[in-house]
Amino acid sequence: MQNKFLNENEVGVFALGGLGEVGKNMYCVEYQDELIVIDSGILFPDDQLLGIDYVINDYTYLFENQEKIKALIITHGHEDHIGAIPYLLRQVKIPKIYASGLAVGLIKNKMEEHRGFKANIIEYQEYEKIVFGKLAVSFFRTNHSIPDSFGIVVHTPQGIIVHTGDFKFDFTPTGPDADYQKMAALGQKGVLLLLSDSTNAELNAFTKSETTVSENIKDIFTKIEGRAVVATFASNIHRVQQIVEASIATNRKVAVFGRSMIRTIEVGVDMGYIKAPKDTFIDSKLINKYSANQITIVCTGSQGEPLAALSRIAAGTHRQIKIMQGDTVIFSSSPIPGNQASVSKTINMLFRRGANVIINSPLTDTHTSGHAGQEEMKLMLKLIKPKYFMPIHGEYRMLKIHSKIGIMTGVKKGNEFVLDNGDVLAVTKNSARVAGKVQSGAVYIDGKGIGDIGNVVIRDRKMLSEDGLLNAVVTIDEASMQLIGKPVIVSRGFIYMREHEELTNEIAKMVEETVVRKLQSMKKININFIKKDITKLLTDYIYSKTERSPMIMPVVMVIEQNIQ
Repeated sequence: MQNKFLNENEVGVFALGGLGEVGKNMYCVEYQDELIVIDSGILFPDDQLLGIDYVINDYTYLFENQEKIKALIITHGHEDHIGAIPYLLRQVKIPKIYASGLAVGLIKNKMEEHRGFKANIIEYQEYEKIVFGKLAVSFFRTNHSIPDSFGIVVHTPQGIIVHTGDFKFDFTPTGPDADYQKMAALGQKGVLLLLSDSTNAELNAFTKSETTVSENIKDIFTKIEGRAVVATFASNIHRVQQIVEASIATNRKVAVFGRSMIRTIEVGVDMGYIKAPKDTFIDSKLINKYSANQITIVCTGSQGEPLAALSRIAAGTHRQIKIMQGDTVIFSSSPIPGNQASVSKTINMLFRRGANVIINSPLTDTHTSGHAGQEEMKLMLKLIKPKYFMPIHGEYRMLKIHSKIGIMTGVKKGNEFVLDNGDVLAVTKNSARVAGKVQSGAVYIDGKGIGDIGNVVIRDRKMLSEDGLLNAVVTIDEASMQLIGKPVIVSRGFIYMREHEELTNEIAKMVEETVVRKLQSMKKININFIKKDITKLLTDYIYSKTERSPMIMPVVMVIEQNIQ
């Protein structure tokens, strides 16, 4: 079935996630009866999404067009690119998942956690070209903060579409070099459309090399006299290897804490990405059998996540690790935008407990980004030389800045497209237009539930967290249509009732008068009408007195007549 927005010869390109946000990456290329999906990631919730574990994409369009789907192609193994695969498979038939190297191991590990779903995972090689029919894909290696990151080349009847994946240009990488020759060859051949990573569009420089960080970490380790506690992203295998090498060089054993860190390191060791003598890693229960200067603790929590290992260590609630005088905590990361407050809170708690804390700074260089700065974006655009340009993977301002960089480097003005999730870009050899919009949006994962948490629930949780809850409980005798006793007022998180007796009594009196008046006008008890009146009355009155808006939950109990 032809996409209603596309003409017969047009190729449709659109994102279901990843535009206007950093996360839940999912991009689609569609031509006639064929559809290729690139990545299926999650977005980690911000402080406003109370009780939400993950945010995934709305897969309605893919569900309705699943007979067209030829494959899901994975650029690399980060959670914002693979984390939603189990949730996607619950709703949509994906015939094949193509991934490479470490991403294969991480996806298989993830599928074991979500039992009951089978995935046909095929490992691609960087030299391959996979033909599906009218569409085909090939690959080029890039540098990123995780091994085996690739750009995806989609070959269509109208021309070549290049998706960079997450990338930076690191000329002294800790792993293999990026395939600059293949990128340049694509540009020489002619690229119709470029989709390029915009995450670091505000960085007016080249991103630092991973080798610089490696040398600095080794130097820091030679100066630590007590335990070294290092927090980093679980998926940053390069960084974990650097920490392991620094530990070996300073005669330290490595203990790992944090479920995601343990899982990722197990995959990394099994697949040969983390190399160390057998006795380097020790059971976490054995750390007290070694002297402080013989121990490195690698853990999650570099972003101040409340339940992560480092946050519990800082709060003093971790079962095994208590901060000791002489401990040095290294943050081998930088705060993701929005996490600065929680990271600062964790750092302050660590200092309070006597730890020495080292954070990433121009003096220490304990972290570098895996994403291209402006100079690398320019280089990618110069190598690929696209006719049309669509910035992806970034908040709106990042996409906008990247689009301007595109024009600076030779993209014709008007040939750049800053789009929103769902917007369909229709391209041919000679034209590009925004053709329409497919269904897209956010779906919340709460525990094991999918999609049953809507905006109304989030709004209610926010209201409860900020202003609390007020119950007004009334009991009515059905026979006499009279109140039984006085209304009972219950506050949770709104006011401490013993200290606000006057306000509580006034609320009870108003509820009583309202219910009596309502009952007098009724021939038969209508519980919904009574609740509605109580809610409106108390919402207005309480706000006028307190300038707060607690959730009002009236409870109306009716004592029915006894039937003989």
